[in-house]
Amino acid sequence: MSALEQIKGIDFGRPIRAVRWFGDALSHRLDVRTVSVCLVLLAIALAVALVTLASGEYQVPLPDVVRALLGQAEGRIHMVVVEWRLPRTALALILGAALGMGGAIFQSLTRNPLGSPDIIGFDAGAYTGALVVIILLQGGYYAIAGGALAGGLCTALLVYVLAYSRGVQGFRLIIVGIGVSAMLTSLNTWMLLRAKLEVAMAAAIWGAGTLNGLGLDRLGPAALILAVLIPLALLMSRPMAQLELGDDAARALGVNAEHTRLALLVLGVALTATVTATAGPIGFVALAAPQLARRLTGSAGVAMLPAAAMGALLLAAADYLAQRAFAPTQIPVGIVTVSLGGVYFVWLLLREARRQ
Repeated sequence: MSALEQIKGIDFGRPIRAVRWFGDALSHRLDVRTVSVCLVLLAIALAVALVTLASGEYQVPLPDVVRALLGQAEGRIHMVVVEWRLPRTALALILGAALGMGGAIFQSLTRNPLGSPDIIGFDAGAYTGALVVIILLQGGYYAIAGGALAGGLCTALLVYVLAYSRGVQGFRLIIVGIGVSAMLTSLNTWMLLRAKLEVAMAAAIWGAGTLNGLGLDRLGPAALILAVLIPLALLMSRPMAQLELGDDAARALGVNAEHTRLALLVLGVALTATVTATAGPIGFVALAAPQLARRLTGSAGVAMLPAAAMGALLLAAADYLAQRAFAPTQIPVGIVTVSLGGVYFVWLLLREARRQ
C-alpha cells in the first residue's frame, strides 16, 4: 500500500484531500475547509479591489475596469485604472497579505493571540529606524526602507536577547516586547518634537500608515521583496506548526527548535518591516487577521495562508473606506485599521462577557 493510500484510510476528523504531482514524487495533504476559506477570502478581496478601482471622482463601470486590466480599454480609462489606481490597490493586497503572515508567525512563536508585531514593538522599532533616516539623514525611499528594516531587526534582536532565558517563552517575549515598544514610542515622539515642523508633519502623516499617493515606484520594490519573503514564509509553515507541538515534539520530528524559531523571527520582522518601509506602520491587521482566519477555518492553530488571505481582504477593505468614507478627503488607512481594531476588541470583550 502506498503512503497516499494509507493517508486516505486515516480519519483526520476533517475532510482531507491528497494531491500529487509527478506521480507520487511530490504530494501534499490539503484540508478542504481551509482551502475553501482561502479561496472565498481571496475572491472577496479581489471583488473589493475591483470596486476600489471603479470608485473615485471619475467613476469607471466594472466591465471597463476588467477590460482595462486585460489591456483592452481606451486611453483615458486605462490611465485612470491601471496607471493611477492599480498600484495603490495592489499594494493594499500584498501588504495586507504580508501583515497577515507576519502576525501568524509571531502569534505562533509566542502561542498567544496578542503576539503581534505591532504589540511587541517590532513595528515601533521599524518606525524608529525610518524616523532616524527621515529626520536626521533626510534620506529617500530606499534609505527609509533600509532604516525601517534595520530598526525592526535591531528591535527584534534586542527583544529576543532580553527575553532569552534557557530558550524564548511566548509570554516573556510579549512582556519584554511591550516594554521595548513603550520606550521606542517615547523616543519616536521625542524625535518628532525635535524635528523641523515640515519634516515632523511629513513623518507624522507617514507614521499614521498611509497608502495615499503611492504608485509604481513603491509597488515595484515592495513586490520584489515580498516575492521572495512570502514563498519563504510558506515553506516555513510546516516547521512552524511542528513548533506549536512543543520543543521536544518538534525535535523528535527533526526540527531544530532554536534555529527554526530564530529564522521565523527574522522572516516575520522582514515582512512587517517591508510594510512599514512602504506605507508606514499599519496596526490591527497583523493582530486580527490570523485569529479571524483561524476561527473561519476551525483549525487548532494559526496558519500562514489563511492569515495572508484575511490580511489582504482586511487591508483592501480598509483602504476602500480610507478613500471613500470622507470623500473627496482621503484619510490614512492606518486610522481606519486602528478604528476597526477598536470594534474588534469590543466584540471580543462582549463575547468573553457572554461566556462568563
